[in-house]
Amino acid sequence: MKRETVIVLDFGGQYNQLIARRVRECNVYCEIFSYKTDIEKIKEIQPKGIIFTGGPNSVYLEDSPTYTREIFQLGIPVLGICYGAQLMMHLLGGEVGTAPVREYGKIEVTVDPSAKLFREVSEKTICWMSHNDYIAKAAPGFDIIAHTSDCPVAAVQNTEKNLYAVQFHPEVLHTQEGKKMLSNFVYQVCECSGDWRMDSFVEESIQAIRQKVGKGKVLCALSGGVDSSVAAVMLSKAVGNQLTCVFVDHGLLRKNEGDEVEAVFGPEGAYNLNFIRVNAQERFYERLKGVEEPESKRKIIGEEFIRVFEEEAKKIGAVDFLVQGTIYPDVVESGVGGESTVIKSHHNVGGLPDYVDFKEIIEPLRDLFKDEVRKAGLELGIPEYLVFRQPFPGPGLGIRIIGEVTAEKVKMVQDADAIWREEIANAGLDKKIGQYFAAITNMRSVGVMGDERTYDYAVALRAVTTTDFMTAESAEIPWEVIGKATSRIVNEVKHINRVLYDCTGKPPATIEFE
Repeated sequence: MKRETVIVLDFGGQYNQLIARRVRECNVYCEIFSYKTDIEKIKEIQPKGIIFTGGPNSVYLEDSPTYTREIFQLGIPVLGICYGAQLMMHLLGGEVGTAPVREYGKIEVTVDPSAKLFREVSEKTICWMSHNDYIAKAAPGFDIIAHTSDCPVAAVQNTEKNLYAVQFHPEVLHTQEGKKMLSNFVYQVCECSGDWRMDSFVEESIQAIRQKVGKGKVLCALSGGVDSSVAAVMLSKAVGNQLTCVFVDHGLLRKNEGDEVEAVFGPEGAYNLNFIRVNAQERFYERLKGVEEPESKRKIIGEEFIRVFEEEAKKIGAVDFLVQGTIYPDVVESGVGGESTVIKSHHNVGGLPDYVDFKEIIEPLRDLFKDEVRKAGLELGIPEYLVFRQPFPGPGLGIRIIGEVTAEKVKMVQDADAIWREEIANAGLDKKIGQYFAAITNMRSVGVMGDERTYDYAVALRAVTTTDFMTAESAEIPWEVIGKATSRIVNEVKHINRVLYDCTGKPPATIEFE
């Protein structure tokens, strides 16, 4: 059965992933494509609906992103958001210009509750605005269905052609009834049935893997993190002992993590996996010697991973498939699929070397957001304590060490991170925070310990609250928790004499440091 899909056409908006995430919360599959995607590709997909994202440009400038008008003639419902709304009006004969009053932030919007898009939405509702331009005049055939005191055209509709446009951002949590609006678009306008459910996804994925692999041999890159663990168990259920799981301890794991992973997935663990542990710490440290640039570190770690897997594959004989725990944010942030710039290369997407000695790579979680991966893990019967482990990046502590990676710095950040995580758990905050860890900065500063001058490193503590890892806020940790962790770190960890707390959200920062 063909999966019903809503597609997001990305015009460079910072919230592209968030739009897709919100649609999926409605149990409808959603995927992101660049505005450069050919319309024939869209016709092939046969989406139930199309959403245009926001973007930083002005639609009336010659070099601004645009699309063919033909998309409005396909009979597929279209929702334009912010820049996407202005582009729809611009292409269909409306007028867009510089707004007399720039709107930014939470704005009260008056909507027409009889419009399908605003069904069961309050007549006066708070929405998130962010625009310098505005729709001065709606395109012919469109009715105005929302306005503000400074924005006469905050939303429009053409019910005959199923075209809708909103000047605000319904996808962000600041828009109080935004989820309801997007749900209305998906169900009332696009008439989706909502068939995107994790139980059926897991079942279909296992069947698809079994069919693809046949009698082939599979090698799984198992890091012990949530994503690779879910991928490994899914493959195990699909192909059984045709699967070999290789766990590479690259020396960039959290404190004692290598032994913990082996205890869960190794011969004494609960899973019937062909488990191989490769201790490659020195090999990775040697490759990273003298390297400071973050993207270079990511690519070196990604390439070295593949080389280790190739070597292990040769030892066990011909291997047909490599499995990786790539998830959807990895794909989009690596500049694949959408129009946004490369934020960072993920070791299993943009960091892959050109040559890989396998027939094919299987990425069973490639379409999932992080919380969907966790749901899939529970569907597979993986214990909660594994499913809800702290996220850990593929390059590991390599991107939590600013500047050059050395064995000494790894030990420092491991010890500091273990203390921070312990104090978070002792305070009962571990289930309330999306992600928390310590990172070592490249800053050294003067301190005094035991009446002696020190010149040592500063550690930064990070803790964020998030539901989807697309956006995040710095967690408000009680001062006594930060104070206790600080005291322990400077006293127990050698060569650290200063502790900082990172108060930055995402955006403008990323959750990880590099």
